Amino acid sequence: MTDLERRIDQGTGREPADIVLKGGRFFDLVTGELVASDIAICGDTVVGTCGDYRGREEIDISGRIVVPGFIDTHLHIESSLVTPHEFDRCVLPYGVTTVICDPHEIANVLGTEGIQFFLDSALETIMDIRVQLSSCVPATHLETSGADLPIERLLPFRSHPKVIGLAEFMNFPGVIHKDPVCMAKLEAFQGGHIDGHSPLLSGNDLNGYLSAGIRTDHECTTAEEALEKIRKGMHILVREGSVSKDLHALMPILTERLSPFLALCTDDRNPLDIAEQGHLDYMIREAIKNGVDPVAVYRAASISAARAFGLRDRGLVAPGWRADLVVVDSLENCKAEMVFAAGRRVTDQLFATRKTAAPVGLDSVKARIVKAADFGVPVTEGETPVIGVLPGKIITEHRRYRLPSCGNQTAVDLDRDIIKVAVIERHGKNGNHANGFVQGFGLKRGAIASTVGHDSHNICVVGVSEDDMALAANRLGEIKGGFVVVDGGKVTGEIALPVAGLMSLEPYETVRDTLHHLRKAAYALGTTLQEPFLQVAFLPLPVIPHLKISDRGMVNVDKFMLLG
Repeated sequence: MTDLERRIDQGTGREPADIVLKGGRFFDLVTGELVASDIAICGDTVVGTCGDYRGREEIDISGRIVVPGFIDTHLHIESSLVTPHEFDRCVLPYGVTTVICDPHEIANVLGTEGIQFFLDSALETIMDIRVQLSSCVPATHLETSGADLPIERLLPFRSHPKVIGLAEFMNFPGVIHKDPVCMAKLEAFQGGHIDGHSPLLSGNDLNGYLSAGIRTDHECTTAEEALEKIRKGMHILVREGSVSKDLHALMPILTERLSPFLALCTDDRNPLDIAEQGHLDYMIREAIKNGVDPVAVYRAASISAARAFGLRDRGLVAPGWRADLVVVDSLENCKAEMVFAAGRRVTDQLFATRKTAAPVGLDSVKARIVKAADFGVPVTEGETPVIGVLPGKIITEHRRYRLPSCGNQTAVDLDRDIIKVAVIERHGKNGNHANGFVQGFGLKRGAIASTVGHDSHNICVVGVSEDDMALAANRLGEIKGGFVVVDGGKVTGEIALPVAGLMSLEPYETVRDTLHHLRKAAYALGTTLQEPFLQVAFLPLPVIPHLKISDRGMVNVDKFMLLG
């Protein structure tokens, strides 16, 4: 008997279903009703609702509610600091059965080798990991990345079963001004899915950007921005990550009327925040707590997300649909008590059936040794540009201050919370080193350094003491990448991320526990930021307004140019 015949027989009730969930209700995202019903599963497919079924395995879920599996529509698994296999084990129990990832971070370090690692991993995970091909490697001409991915290197991956389309097109000025490299990639993916990335873009420039066939955006930070983009045909991905927290600002658009044009995403979220708050389930809880209609946010988390990315087989609890199901205690609390991924109940035993993918990029940190004097900034006339950090945002402000001096060197100004920031090229290309100033970390002493530095992932270090900055940066080379905290000439906290300088080889529980200690070490320096490490990681991102720093110098993002 074929799988199709088995589904028909079990759906009609002629044969017992493989699994039947009995005694509960399911959330009908069409009508918004809670429907008392058995749910019959054959293989990887729901075959029966709104009726009574017999099952070879029957599971009592009395008092519980079944909702469709959650879909994270945009994220970088690398920012979880664990490999795709550990991310699978970490996040799937929270009800996230599908993720649409952009391996942009590892691709910037390793190129096609990094993309292949993600595709190999995605074929083995229990969670359905779908991959968008990284569109902007390098992200801009204003930094040094470890790899270059022209369209010729992306096309061989296009037909892979896990590939959806072209990932976030961050170089929106390149689209608007018809940069030849951008045009070649856009032409190759016309008719397919092209993910967007257009912070604060509006008016006719937005129209031109969308005319390239771009359909989604996860960078909206206000309801007004989101509404303009929805009116112009975009599907808005509401984001709540470890640094970028836009959920509350976008709650006014999370309505039943607009929910078909909305989805949820995390972009960048680490295991510590997942352990303390949750994943998409946290967004759902938080939205409902703040008055969002449950049907709107559950639609955004499932059926609307699936439709936005052409995943036509999932997003509803209904016959013929993929059996990605979450059994929750209540709609408001959204605590996943049982999860099914393609009809398989998620257990430790299920995870044990996976094959692993061999890690890559274990020697990717090739930065030169630095010394304290390398972090000096000569005194100049007038005001000094200062990156202004906004807590909970990756957007930064372009501030200017007259800073104190010490001899012929510009000094930090702790009274105004202005400290040093530096980016050091770490791919072994040119040894670039650029220095600047940043405001908003709250550090009173010491230094924090990272090889996670979006998007080219050079070393980024912030600090009060040049000696501590040098020690922190050099220590990253010794541990093959990661995060380091230094206080008074001593390493007080670190985590090794040897997979491309981005991901740990340890279980996610170990990473989570290490991050606890790392945060405490950072807080001891005086930082006032909830997530200082990812905030450091976004300082070198020259596609997010307004002022950033790369290994080539301070970047005016609005003008898309290096400061003189």
